[in-house]
Amino acid sequence: MAALTGVPVRTIRFYCDEGVLEPARSAGGHRRFDQAAADRLRLVRRLRGLGLGLPAITAVLTGERSMGEAVAAERAALDVELAALAWRRASLRAVEEAGPAERAARLDLLAAVQDGDAARDVLAGFWRGLILVPMPSELAFSFVDMSVPDPPADPTPEQVLAYAEMVAVASDRTLARRLVNEGWANAGQVTDEPALLRGLGEAVAMALPLVVAGEESGPCPPLDHYVEAHAACRGERDTPAFRRRLLSAVSGSADPRLRRYWDLFGAVTGEPVTEGTAHIWLVDALERAAA
Repeated sequence: MAALTGVPVRTIRFYCDEGVLEPARSAGGHRRFDQAAADRLRLVRRLRGLGLGLPAITAVLTGERSMGEAVAAERAALDVELAALAWRRASLRAVEEAGPAERAARLDLLAAVQDGDAARDVLAGFWRGLILVPMPSELAFSFVDMSVPDPPADPTPEQVLAYAEMVAVASDRTLARRLVNEGWANAGQVTDEPALLRGLGEAVAMALPLVVAGEESGPCPPLDHYVEAHAACRGERDTPAFRRRLLSAVSGSADPRLRRYWDLFGAVTGEPVTEGTAHIWLVDALERAAA
């Protein structure tokens, strides 16, 4: 069997012991293989050459999984490994390219994001913590998803550094405390949080072209829509007095740390203007209009 297939005797015995091959036995206890066993062994050897483990190979041989499914699963696992290696390589380059005075600070920053997926979980946890009232799961997912970029599959050192700084911002407990306190204060006034989020999304979509064009924030239709969404969900009217109160209620959204977060978001994704940046533009416009 070894001579026929090129598989060492020791390996054939191992496959027999593991149940991958099930030879017949002679009266003297010797293993006997037929042509089907040789074909089976050749298949095992080829799949092993592709990196599949014995459990996956056994599942193919027993018909529990098709070969396509097993190969696709192995490829997906390899994609995860390659992404982790690419992230690590970019992190090493970020430290390597730093000057002596900057290197220690970069090491501290990157220590918190050794794994891209784990870093994303930190960001997602930060934004999920700002959902203080019940809402449809689809809307909650959309809110978190638009606020958290996926780690780039093949990141540059600059992207890894930007992602690491985003994690640092999201880990700032004083920022989280400010936003949560502001959120609870608003939750007592807002009667329909999902409707408010939809209205704010519409206002942001209206503002995006203006922000991209470099328009200065100030009175404009997107701001009117933004204020009206807040007023409608609070049972109030859009008046100068309401705008002044609203500015106080949403000022946390324009915190300098969040401004930095959305700038970093753009550095990670390559987006010239993010939805978060457009939201801050609306808050700035509200401040100027109220003044």
